[in-house]
Amino acid sequence: MTAEPRVSIHPDSTVLMAAIAARLITKLVDVQDKHGEATVVLTGGTVGIGTLKAVADSPAAPAVDWSRVNLWWGDERFVAKDSPDRNTRQAREALLSGLPLDPARVHEPGSSDEFASADDAAADYAARLKAAAEAEHAADTSDSRPEEAGDLPRFDVLLLGVGPDAHVASLFPEQAGIRIQDRTVVGVENSPKPPPSRISLTLPAINSAQEIWMVVAGEDKAGAVGLALAGANPVQVPAAGPHGRSRTLWLIDENAASRVPQQLVRKDPAGA
Repeated sequence: MTAEPRVSIHPDSTVLMAAIAARLITKLVDVQDKHGEATVVLTGGTVGIGTLKAVADSPAAPAVDWSRVNLWWGDERFVAKDSPDRNTRQAREALLSGLPLDPARVHEPGSSDEFASADDAAADYAARLKAAAEAEHAADTSDSRPEEAGDLPRFDVLLLGVGPDAHVASLFPEQAGIRIQDRTVVGVENSPKPPPSRISLTLPAINSAQEIWMVVAGEDKAGAVGLALAGANPVQVPAAGPHGRSRTLWLIDENAASRVPQQLVRKDPAGA
């Protein structure tokens, strides 16, 4: 069962990113208290990377045991590993290189230096996700452990930006990727936004997350946000598709919120 979306509006993008960072730190601490470790799926883009910079600047960041945080990415550009276009490189520069992370817990999608095609890199990423799910299943000694491991590990928080065209991750309107239901990762070619080759989690993989946080700023995103929250078809409006298992949060600034139905807006203190 998925959660109905909840909208929290912030005055501007700077306040928004600081609030998301505070919320993320609190969430990671809470999840680690419960499970011992926490798993986050990161996103790129202005708000995604700006949030990581805000985490780096937060005096509360050391409250997280970063050595027990697992990191994945919702999508990646299929370019050279050291390309400035890579979400992973931008994340390292914004935050990750300054944290005491366990390298074995940082799962970067493959690059064009390592694989012949985006499809090959997607297959590798899917295999690594499944291996992590199997390891997680083997370590689970609880009474609620399922009989068999799934294809994905537990995602505690999954962050997603939204493009002006309403794309999320690298799932674009009307393209093949947003329609796929039987895979966890897809290679994307002919992306309408450069670079053309990408790797992306599919919508079913995204929707396996316990919490999905849609992080959006800017008037150019207002139309996409409004359509998504009005319940548009995800094939035409991919941003309408993500729904977390326990919570779906839209964390947006006032510019992005200009077309949000007022009945969906709730006052929601950071971390609540």
